Amino acid sequence: MTEREDEFAVKIKGYLDRSAADLKPGHAYRLRQAREAALARLDGAVPVAVDAVELAGAHGFARVPVRRSRKPLYSLVALVFVAVVSGVGYQQWRAYTHIQELEELDAQILASDLPIDAYLDGGFQTWLKTSLDN
Repeated sequence: MTEREDEFAVKIKGYLDRSAADLKPGHAYRLRQAREAALARLDGAVPVAVDAVELAGAHGFARVPVRRSRKPLYSLVALVFVAVVSGVGYQQWRAYTHIQELEELDAQILASDLPIDAYLDGGFQTWLKTSLDN
């Protein structure tokens, strides 16, 4: 995090702690229960090796282990897969266009060796038609 983000987080934490101090004990207890229930319902939640996170209104006395979803991991895998497929596709496209350029160059070179009179010759036209039919 940047320095500005750290300062912002400290300010927000201070505001939350001050507002949590005004909560009645019953409200804080129900908030803690709601948070634990929400964490239990997370899809694919797995416990992470982290000490603990403070609960709002608990003033540092109650700590609950953090749970994190596997969704960011799946997103990262999908992103890497898309990048690899895109790279391979781009390489294949470049190879295909390079082959097309070489084919056009070969056709131009072969066409330039033939004199113009050969195209006008009737026998050459007949030979082309018979060679294409075979």
